[in-house]
Amino acid sequence: MSEENQQVPGDREDWTADEAAADGTESVGAGAEGAGTAAQAGPDVSGEAGDSDESTESDESTDSAEELTDPLSEAMNTISSLEDQLARARADVYNVQQEYNAYVRRSKQEGVTRKEEGVASVIDNLLPVLDDVELARQHGDLEGPTGQIAEKIEQILLTNYQVERFGAEGDEFDPNIHEALMHQTSDEATSETVFALIQPGYRQGEKLLRAARVGVVSPE
Repeated sequence: MSEENQQVPGDREDWTADEAAADGTESVGAGAEGAGTAAQAGPDVSGEAGDSDESTESDESTDSAEELTDPLSEAMNTISSLEDQLARARADVYNVQQEYNAYVRRSKQEGVTRKEEGVASVIDNLLPVLDDVELARQHGDLEGPTGQIAEKIEQILLTNYQVERFGAEGDEFDPNIHEALMHQTSDEATSETVFALIQPGYRQGEKLLRAARVGVVSPE
């Protein structure tokens, strides 16, 4: 009995040692497997991290490009708008200049027209005076200082305003510048001719101020 009791503890100790060794082997194996798994998982994690970094950098680049594109596009739109405004402003200035030039030309022409109308009005009022001067000359009443003044007036009108008297006996009748107040026929006449000057006519350059009033003789 004592020998059996002494062997049992030894067997138990051997079993415990073997079990512990087995457990150690399993632990070592599990540790190796864990290390291998960690080693395999390691590259995948770093790869995912790299992909994440690249994606982040790509997003940042896109954002930066958008940030650069938006101000550039806005600046281009602003430039286009300013160019359009400048073109419109230049067109407005051109139109104003054309209107001003037209106004200046119109004003000058109106000034010339008013001057001509004023001169014509004065001359028209002087025609009866010139008629009296001519009648006085025909009757020999235009002598001395009065005659000199009358001649000076006529000379000023002729020199400065191209006003001249026309109409005389023997002139060929022209209905454009003559007004026939009398008419007769004659076998001696070869054409319509002025045989009597009733009232002289006046013209200013090519402009007819008053037709000469005459008597006309025509061939039979």
